[in-house]
Amino acid sequence: MEFKDPWILLLIPVCLGVVYYFYRANTQPTLRFSSVDSFSKIGNSWKVLVSERMIFLRLIVLALFLISLAGPRKVLEKTETSAEGIDIVLAVDASGSMAAEDFRINNRRVNRLEVVKNVVEEFIDQRKADRIGLVVFAAHAFTVCPVTTDHEWLKSNLERVELGSLGQDGTAIGSSISSAVGRLKTSKAKSKVVILLTDGVNNAGTIDPLTAAKAAKTFGIKIYTIGAGSKDLVPFPAQDLWGRTVYQNVQIDMDEALLKRIAQETGAEYFRATDTESLKEIYQQIDRLEKTKIEQFGYKEYKELFPYFFVAALLLLLAELVLTHTVLMRIP
Repeated sequence: MEFKDPWILLLIPVCLGVVYYFYRANTQPTLRFSSVDSFSKIGNSWKVLVSERMIFLRLIVLALFLISLAGPRKVLEKTETSAEGIDIVLAVDASGSMAAEDFRINNRRVNRLEVVKNVVEEFIDQRKADRIGLVVFAAHAFTVCPVTTDHEWLKSNLERVELGSLGQDGTAIGSSISSAVGRLKTSKAKSKVVILLTDGVNNAGTIDPLTAAKAAKTFGIKIYTIGAGSKDLVPFPAQDLWGRTVYQNVQIDMDEALLKRIAQETGAEYFRATDTESLKEIYQQIDRLEKTKIEQFGYKEYKELFPYFFVAALLLLLAELVLTHTVLMRIP
Protein backbone atom coordinates (compact mmCIF):
# COMPACT_ATOMS: atom_id res chain seq x y z
CA MET A 1 0.00 0.00 0.00
CA GLU A 2 1.14 3.53 -0.75
CA PHE A 3 -0.28 7.04 -0.32
CA LYS A 4 -0.95 9.69 -2.94
CA ASP A 5 -0.26 12.51 -0.44
CA PRO A 6 1.86 10.90 2.29
CA TRP A 7 2.69 14.27 3.90
CA ILE A 8 -0.84 14.34 5.35
CA LEU A 9 0.14 11.41 7.58
CA LEU A 10 2.53 13.74 9.39
CA LEU A 11 -0.49 15.68 10.62
CA ILE A 12 -1.93 12.70 12.50
CA PRO A 13 0.21 12.87 15.67
CA VAL A 14 -0.03 16.69 15.70
CA CYS A 15 -3.83 16.78 15.39
CA LEU A 16 -4.35 13.96 17.86
CA GLY A 17 -2.07 15.63 20.37
CA VAL A 18 -3.82 19.01 20.04
CA VAL A 19 -7.31 17.51 20.37
CA TYR A 20 -6.34 15.45 23.41
CA TYR A 21 -4.67 18.45 25.06
CA PHE A 22 -7.77 20.66 24.74
CA TYR A 23 -9.98 17.80 25.86
CA ARG A 24 -8.01 17.44 29.09
CA ALA A 25 -7.82 21.21 29.59
CA ASN A 26 -11.56 21.72 29.19
CA THR A 27 -12.73 18.80 31.32
CA GLN A 28 -14.86 20.20 34.15
CA PRO A 29 -16.81 18.34 36.89
CA THR A 30 -20.59 18.26 36.49
CA LEU A 31 -21.32 18.68 40.25
CA ARG A 32 -19.10 20.12 42.96
CA PHE A 33 -18.88 18.71 46.47
CA SER A 34 -17.03 20.04 49.48
CA SER A 35 -15.76 16.52 50.22
CA VAL A 36 -15.68 13.29 48.25
CA ASP A 37 -14.72 11.03 51.15
CA SER A 38 -18.21 9.54 51.29
CA PHE A 39 -17.90 8.44 47.65
CA SER A 40 -14.46 6.85 47.95
CA LYS A 41 -15.87 3.39 48.58
CA ILE A 42 -18.23 3.49 45.62
CA GLY A 43 -16.68 1.96 42.49
CA ASN A 44 -17.16 3.27 38.98
CA SER A 45 -19.70 1.49 36.80
CA TRP A 46 -18.76 0.21 33.32
CA LYS A 47 -20.71 3.11 31.82
CA VAL A 48 -18.52 5.60 33.62
CA LEU A 49 -15.34 3.81 32.59
CA VAL A 50 -16.42 3.64 28.93
CA SER A 51 -17.63 7.24 28.95
CA GLU A 52 -14.28 8.47 30.21
CA ARG A 53 -12.54 6.71 27.32
CA MET A 54 -14.81 7.88 24.51
CA ILE A 55 -12.16 10.48 23.64
CA PHE A 56 -9.98 7.68 22.28
CA LEU A 57 -12.76 6.63 19.91
CA ARG A 58 -12.92 10.19 18.63
CA LEU A 59 -9.13 10.23 18.15
CA ILE A 60 -9.36 7.02 16.11
CA VAL A 61 -12.09 8.60 13.95
CA LEU A 62 -9.88 11.64 13.36
CA ALA A 63 -6.90 9.45 12.45
CA LEU A 64 -8.99 7.45 9.96
CA PHE A 65 -10.24 10.65 8.33
CA LEU A 66 -6.69 11.92 7.91
CA ILE A 67 -5.51 8.58 6.50
CA SER A 68 -8.33 8.65 3.94
CA LEU A 69 -7.34 12.21 2.96
CA ALA A 70 -3.77 10.98 2.34
CA GLY A 71 -5.11 8.86 -0.52
CA PRO A 72 -4.29 5.26 0.42
CA ARG A 73 -4.12 2.93 -2.56
CA LYS A 74 -2.96 -0.55 -3.45
CA VAL A 75 -0.56 -0.86 -6.36
CA LEU A 76 -1.53 -3.32 -9.07
CA GLU A 77 1.62 -3.45 -11.21
CA LYS A 78 2.21 -5.42 -14.38
CA THR A 79 5.28 -5.31 -16.61
CA GLU A 80 5.48 -6.92 -20.01
CA THR A 81 8.90 -7.78 -21.42
CA SER A 82 9.71 -8.66 -25.00
CA ALA A 83 13.19 -9.96 -25.77
CA GLU A 84 15.02 -11.05 -28.87
CA GLY A 85 16.52 -14.12 -27.28
CA ILE A 86 19.74 -15.78 -28.38
CA ASP A 87 20.17 -19.54 -28.42
CA ILE A 88 23.60 -20.56 -27.15
CA VAL A 89 25.29 -23.94 -26.83
CA LEU A 90 28.36 -24.15 -24.62
CA ALA A 91 30.72 -26.86 -25.87
CA VAL A 92 33.25 -27.69 -23.15
CA ASP A 93 36.27 -29.96 -23.42
CA ALA A 94 36.33 -32.51 -20.58
CA SER A 95 39.22 -34.63 -21.87
CA GLY A 96 42.14 -35.76 -19.73
CA SER A 97 44.35 -32.81 -20.67
CA MET A 98 41.91 -30.49 -18.85
CA ALA A 99 43.40 -31.89 -15.61
CA ALA A 100 46.43 -29.62 -16.06
CA GLU A 101 46.68 -27.17 -13.16
CA ASP A 102 47.98 -24.00 -14.76
CA PHE A 103 44.99 -21.88 -13.66
CA ARG A 104 44.23 -20.40 -10.25
CA ILE A 105 41.12 -19.42 -8.25
CA ASN A 106 41.72 -17.27 -5.15
CA ASN A 107 45.46 -18.03 -5.37
CA ARG A 108 44.69 -21.73 -5.26
CA ARG A 109 45.95 -23.87 -8.13
CA VAL A 110 43.11 -25.82 -9.77
CA ASN A 111 42.63 -27.79 -12.95
CA ARG A 112 41.40 -26.22 -16.16
CA LEU A 113 37.98 -27.83 -16.06
CA GLU A 114 37.17 -26.44 -12.62
CA VAL A 115 38.07 -22.93 -13.73
CA VAL A 116 36.01 -23.27 -16.91
CA LYS A 117 32.98 -24.45 -14.94
CA ASN A 118 33.33 -21.49 -12.59
CA VAL A 119 33.61 -18.92 -15.41
CA VAL A 120 30.86 -20.52 -17.51
CA GLU A 121 28.47 -20.39 -14.55
CA GLU A 122 29.08 -16.63 -14.26
CA PHE A 123 28.44 -16.29 -18.00
CA ILE A 124 25.13 -18.16 -17.67
CA ASP A 125 24.03 -15.80 -14.90
CA GLN A 126 24.55 -12.84 -17.25
CA ARG A 127 22.34 -14.29 -20.01
CA LYS A 128 18.96 -14.24 -18.28
CA ALA A 129 16.83 -13.89 -21.44
CA ASP A 130 18.62 -16.54 -23.52
CA ARG A 131 18.16 -20.25 -24.03
CA ILE A 132 21.43 -22.03 -23.26
CA GLY A 133 22.49 -25.64 -23.71
CA LEU A 134 25.59 -27.64 -22.77
CA VAL A 135 27.66 -30.15 -24.75
CA VAL A 136 30.75 -31.77 -23.22
CA PHE A 137 33.25 -33.85 -25.13
CA ALA A 138 36.29 -36.05 -24.86
CA ALA A 139 36.62 -38.96 -27.33
CA HIS A 140 32.87 -38.56 -27.89
CA ALA A 141 30.48 -35.64 -27.53
CA PHE A 142 27.44 -35.73 -25.24
CA THR A 143 24.56 -33.31 -24.82
CA VAL A 144 24.44 -32.75 -21.07
CA CYS A 145 21.63 -30.21 -21.29
CA PRO A 146 19.53 -29.14 -24.30
CA VAL A 147 18.92 -25.42 -24.85
CA THR A 148 16.72 -24.19 -22.04
CA THR A 149 15.70 -21.08 -20.12
CA ASP A 150 15.90 -23.03 -16.85
CA HIS A 151 19.38 -21.83 -15.99
CA GLU A 152 19.38 -23.37 -12.51
CA TRP A 153 18.88 -26.81 -14.04
CA LEU A 154 21.60 -26.02 -16.59
CA LYS A 155 24.06 -25.04 -13.85
CA SER A 156 23.28 -28.16 -11.83
CA ASN A 157 24.12 -30.27 -14.91
CA LEU A 158 27.31 -28.27 -15.45
CA GLU A 159 28.36 -28.93 -11.87
CA ARG A 160 28.12 -32.69 -12.45
CA VAL A 161 30.65 -32.63 -15.29
CA GLU A 162 33.88 -34.20 -14.05
CA LEU A 163 37.19 -35.33 -15.54
CA GLY A 164 36.98 -38.90 -16.76
CA SER A 165 33.17 -38.97 -16.60
CA LEU A 166 32.91 -39.46 -20.39
CA GLY A 167 34.85 -42.71 -20.51
CA GLN A 168 37.39 -43.00 -23.33
CA ASP A 169 39.84 -40.12 -23.50
CA GLY A 170 40.46 -37.97 -26.55
CA THR A 171 39.40 -34.65 -28.08
CA ALA A 172 36.57 -34.89 -30.62
CA ILE A 173 36.24 -31.26 -31.69
CA GLY A 174 34.33 -32.14 -34.86
CA SER A 175 31.84 -34.28 -32.96
CA SER A 176 31.27 -31.52 -30.40
CA ILE A 177 30.48 -29.01 -33.15
CA SER A 178 28.14 -31.49 -34.79
CA SER A 179 26.28 -32.11 -31.51
CA ALA A 180 25.96 -28.38 -30.86
CA VAL A 181 24.71 -27.72 -34.39
CA GLY A 182 22.16 -30.50 -33.97
CA ARG A 183 20.73 -28.64 -30.98
CA LEU A 184 20.53 -25.31 -32.81
CA LYS A 185 19.72 -26.06 -36.44
CA THR A 186 15.94 -26.03 -35.94
CA SER A 187 16.00 -23.02 -33.62
CA LYS A 188 13.96 -19.99 -34.66
CA ALA A 189 16.06 -17.60 -32.58
CA LYS A 190 17.35 -14.50 -34.32
CA SER A 191 20.92 -15.38 -33.33
CA LYS A 192 22.43 -18.84 -32.79
CA VAL A 193 25.84 -19.22 -31.17
CA VAL A 194 28.22 -21.99 -30.16
CA ILE A 195 31.04 -21.23 -27.70
CA LEU A 196 33.61 -23.98 -28.10
CA LEU A 197 36.38 -24.32 -25.50
CA THR A 198 39.21 -26.80 -25.79
CA ASP A 199 42.86 -27.17 -24.82
CA GLY A 200 43.94 -29.78 -27.35
CA VAL A 201 43.92 -31.01 -30.91
CA ASN A 202 41.25 -32.94 -32.76
CA ASN A 203 42.33 -36.56 -32.32
CA ALA A 204 39.05 -38.46 -31.93
CA GLY A 205 35.67 -38.82 -33.58
CA THR A 206 34.76 -39.36 -37.23
CA ILE A 207 33.62 -35.83 -38.11
CA ASP A 208 36.04 -33.31 -39.56
CA PRO A 209 35.88 -30.03 -37.56
CA LEU A 210 35.94 -27.79 -40.64
CA THR A 211 33.19 -29.80 -42.30
CA ALA A 212 31.11 -29.40 -39.13
CA ALA A 213 31.89 -25.66 -39.12
CA LYS A 214 30.65 -25.33 -42.71
CA ALA A 215 27.43 -27.09 -41.72
CA ALA A 216 27.05 -24.63 -38.84
CA LYS A 217 27.48 -21.73 -41.26
CA THR A 218 24.73 -23.18 -43.46
CA PHE A 219 22.31 -23.00 -40.51
CA GLY A 220 23.41 -19.46 -39.61
CA ILE A 221 25.28 -20.56 -36.49
CA LYS A 222 28.38 -18.70 -35.32
CA ILE A 223 31.11 -20.60 -33.45
CA TYR A 224 33.29 -18.67 -31.06
CA THR A 225 36.37 -20.75 -30.23
CA ILE A 226 38.51 -20.52 -27.10
CA GLY A 227 41.90 -22.11 -26.64
CA ALA A 228 42.53 -22.65 -22.92
CA GLY A 229 45.93 -23.21 -21.39
CA SER A 230 49.41 -21.82 -20.99
CA LYS A 231 51.83 -21.93 -23.92
CA ASP A 232 54.63 -23.17 -21.66
CA LEU A 233 55.12 -26.37 -19.69
CA VAL A 234 52.25 -26.92 -17.27
CA PRO A 235 51.93 -28.90 -14.01
CA PHE A 236 50.04 -32.12 -14.65
CA PRO A 237 48.96 -34.47 -11.83
CA ALA A 238 50.05 -38.11 -11.87
CA GLN A 239 50.37 -40.95 -9.37
CA ASP A 240 53.61 -42.54 -8.25
CA LEU A 241 54.12 -46.19 -7.34
CA TRP A 242 52.64 -45.63 -3.87
CA GLY A 243 49.46 -43.95 -5.16
CA ARG A 244 50.53 -40.46 -4.16
CA THR A 245 49.75 -37.47 -6.37
CA VAL A 246 52.82 -35.93 -7.93
CA TYR A 247 53.15 -33.27 -10.58
CA GLN A 248 55.05 -33.39 -13.82
CA ASN A 249 55.72 -30.47 -16.11
CA VAL A 250 54.35 -31.40 -19.52
CA GLN A 251 53.67 -29.70 -22.85
CA ILE A 252 50.06 -29.85 -24.03
CA ASP A 253 49.66 -29.16 -27.72
CA MET A 254 46.80 -27.06 -29.05
CA ASP A 255 45.70 -26.64 -32.66
CA GLU A 256 45.19 -22.87 -32.65
CA ALA A 257 45.19 -22.71 -36.44
CA LEU A 258 42.19 -25.04 -36.58
CA LEU A 259 40.29 -23.08 -33.93
CA LYS A 260 40.90 -19.84 -35.82
CA ARG A 261 39.65 -21.35 -39.08
CA ILE A 262 36.49 -22.67 -37.39
CA ALA A 263 35.70 -19.21 -36.00
CA GLN A 264 36.49 -17.45 -39.30
CA GLU A 265 34.37 -19.92 -41.28
CA THR A 266 31.29 -19.03 -39.24
CA GLY A 267 31.89 -15.28 -38.91
CA ALA A 268 32.95 -15.41 -35.26
CA GLU A 269 36.24 -14.93 -33.39
CA TYR A 270 38.99 -16.99 -31.78
CA PHE A 271 40.33 -16.23 -28.28
CA ARG A 272 43.26 -17.56 -26.25
CA ALA A 273 43.00 -17.87 -22.46
CA THR A 274 46.23 -18.46 -20.56
CA ASP A 275 44.91 -17.79 -17.05
CA THR A 276 41.67 -17.37 -15.10
CA GLU A 277 41.42 -13.62 -15.60
CA SER A 278 41.88 -13.81 -19.37
CA LEU A 279 39.27 -16.58 -19.55
CA LYS A 280 36.76 -14.43 -17.65
CA GLU A 281 37.48 -11.50 -19.94
CA ILE A 282 36.90 -13.66 -23.02
CA TYR A 283 33.45 -14.76 -21.87
CA GLN A 284 32.64 -11.17 -20.92
CA GLN A 285 33.72 -10.04 -24.39
CA ILE A 286 31.55 -12.66 -26.04
CA ASP A 287 28.71 -11.55 -23.76
CA ARG A 288 29.12 -8.01 -25.09
CA LEU A 289 29.36 -9.14 -28.70
CA GLU A 290 26.20 -11.26 -28.50
CA LYS A 291 24.00 -8.95 -26.46
CA THR A 292 20.29 -9.61 -26.10
CA LYS A 293 17.99 -6.74 -26.98
CA ILE A 294 15.29 -6.30 -24.35
CA GLU A 295 12.41 -3.87 -24.40
CA GLN A 296 10.19 -3.38 -21.35
CA PHE A 297 6.69 -2.00 -21.35
CA GLY A 298 5.30 -1.34 -17.88
CA TYR A 299 2.23 0.24 -16.42
CA LYS A 300 0.68 0.64 -12.98
CA GLU A 301 -2.90 0.39 -11.85
CA TYR A 302 -4.10 1.54 -8.47
CA LYS A 303 -6.95 0.29 -6.34
CA GLU A 304 -8.11 3.23 -4.25
CA LEU A 305 -8.52 2.36 -0.56
CA PHE A 306 -9.91 5.78 0.42
CA PRO A 307 -13.53 4.52 0.80
CA TYR A 308 -12.53 1.80 3.30
CA PHE A 309 -10.91 4.23 5.75
CA PHE A 310 -13.58 6.90 5.21
CA VAL A 311 -16.49 4.51 5.80
CA ALA A 312 -14.75 3.06 8.86
CA ALA A 313 -14.38 6.58 10.28
CA LEU A 314 -18.06 7.35 9.62
CA LEU A 315 -19.20 4.11 11.28
CA LEU A 316 -17.11 4.77 14.37
CA LEU A 317 -18.35 8.36 14.52
CA LEU A 318 -21.93 7.13 14.25
CA ALA A 319 -21.29 4.58 16.98
CA GLU A 320 -19.90 7.29 19.24
CA LEU A 321 -22.94 9.54 18.66
CA VAL A 322 -25.38 6.71 19.36
CA LEU A 323 -23.62 5.68 22.56
CA THR A 324 -23.27 9.20 23.94
CA HIS A 325 -26.99 9.88 23.35
CA THR A 326 -28.27 6.58 24.75
CA VAL A 327 -26.56 4.33 27.29
CA LEU A 328 -23.67 6.74 27.91
CA MET A 329 -25.77 9.90 28.07
CA ARG A 330 -24.49 12.27 30.71
CA ILE A 331 -26.73 14.56 32.78
CA PRO A 332 -25.65 18.18 32.41
